[in-house]
Amino acid sequence: MNLKNRLNRNNLKRGIVFASKAGDFVENSIGRAIENRRMAPDLPKDPEKMTWYKVPLDKGLSGDGSEYYIYVKLGDPEKLCVFLSGGGVAWNEYTAARPVTGGKVAAGQPNFYWNNLRPFTQIMNINVGITDISSEKNPFKDWSFVVITYATGDFHIGCNDYPYTGEDGSDQVLHFHGYVNFLESMKVSKALFPNPETLLICGNSAGAFAVPALAGEVVDNYYPKARNITLFSDSGLLLYKHWKKTAKTIWMAKESFYKPLRSDNITLDWYRDLYDRYGDRFRYLYSSSVRDYLLSAYHNDIVNKKYSSDSDVQEEYFQLNKKMIQELKEITPHFGIFLNEWKIPLVTSGGTVHTSVREPHFTLFTQNGISMANWLKDAVEGKVYDVGLDLIR
Repeated sequence: MNLKNRLNRNNLKRGIVFASKAGDFVENSIGRAIENRRMAPDLPKDPEKMTWYKVPLDKGLSGDGSEYYIYVKLGDPEKLCVFLSGGGVAWNEYTAARPVTGGKVAAGQPNFYWNNLRPFTQIMNINVGITDISSEKNPFKDWSFVVITYATGDFHIGCNDYPYTGEDGSDQVLHFHGYVNFLESMKVSKALFPNPETLLICGNSAGAFAVPALAGEVVDNYYPKARNITLFSDSGLLLYKHWKKTAKTIWMAKESFYKPLRSDNITLDWYRDLYDRYGDRFRYLYSSSVRDYLLSAYHNDIVNKKYSSDSDVQEEYFQLNKKMIQELKEITPHFGIFLNEWKIPLVTSGGTVHTSVREPHFTLFTQNGISMANWLKDAVEGKVYDVGLDLIR
């Protein structure tokens, strides 16, 4: 290697190290501020309405073995949103060894899932997008909410303690306890909100995958009397030919979760199975940006072992997205779709946003003159329609 190449390589390493330290510093600073402000206190015996509370679950467990808790808000008792949070996925030992840190995100290094609920994660879970209780533009601000947080990398369905070797060579365990956390969360939900008439089961990113997997249990085991039920997955497309093996042998999910998996599209398989069992009892909704910068990076890692997103892989993801929308419409032509081409400079790497339902642009951005917030409001009121299909025609 000549001198110029060595200098460039050393400069790149220094840049990565600097970005990593800066990213960790920013995350830790925000985390300390959240702790000091106590933005979401523990649920008291007599909770107030329109206030976010944290509920620690004794039997819950985050991926790294630390505490697990959910968030709840008491609003209209007749309208309940069960929100399945996102936060990445681990499908093998390599991805298990690379959880998210602020430093890795800033440095563009591989990072696949959140493995704990450190204070920083609060800003991703409450008081933003559909969970924002201060914005008059949010049509769901007065609803009751259960936010089932996520820090296990298993699409909320895992039941395993998975040993792996960390990046530093140490022996580690990833607690795929997503399904246990879900069950404990639903006990809290049923106790606080026993009989809502209107039910919205939705999730973003990893939670979007989980919606069709868990919706049947939410309704059958906890809210069988609900009559107005809408399901909404925001950004749940990641093709991988070993999903069934992962669900069965790595996450140790129960048979009802892995048995329907027959293709490389886990979300599509779960929605097909759900529709076969429940038909038009539910309203079905799906949203995505057309060139998702983050999911295209995951896709690139699966296909090319390269965790990055560029115009080529974003175009490939666009074609996959187009195919998935067509297949969702084949399940039922009444599947409501919201596609967007929203970009955020310096964030989306030339592509488009990753998820919107729990982001400020849920209410602020529009596609064809319609915000996602108003589209979703119309859907839960029985007016299901498509937005943005012209982007893939």
